[in-house]
Amino acid sequence: MTEAQKCYAEDPFDYAPVDEILERFRGQKGTTIPVLQAIQEVYGYLPRQALQYAAKKLKTPVSRIYGVATFYAQFHLQPRGENIIRVCQGTACHVRGGAKIMEALKEQLGIGVGETTKDRKFTLESVACIGACGLAPVIMINNDTFGRLTPEKIKEIVENY
Repeated sequence: MTEAQKCYAEDPFDYAPVDEILERFRGQKGTTIPVLQAIQEVYGYLPRQALQYAAKKLKTPVSRIYGVATFYAQFHLQPRGENIIRVCQGTACHVRGGAKIMEALKEQLGIGVGETTKDRKFTLESVACIGACGLAPVIMINNDTFGRLTPEKIKEIVENY
């Protein structure tokens, strides 16, 4: 039985991956960010239990771990969808109807910005700029870019995921 299993016997959370990550970085200084990146890679986000456990093992206040996790946009404290939909809100997209595209996505998915569908298939995000202004309005689903959108085109695009 691992140390994690002994300490958290009644907790159904699987702490073994966190133990493996912490072992990999044992004795090294300045590893908070790499540890958080590794935890997120395993779970897809940063579960509360994993952060609390890592803080205890690293002898670091939980507040410091949460401070790092909430400071950097790369970290997510909630489960994310299999497909990340990013809606550009830059000037060109805004002028060409980006808000209507966002509304169409919110309606179709039944979620708001920053939320994930119950089946964890989609997460909807608003971004400042995708960098494809000539194609405005634009969205990205994972690494695929879709431009010159209308609200009517959204349903067909999302159905392909």
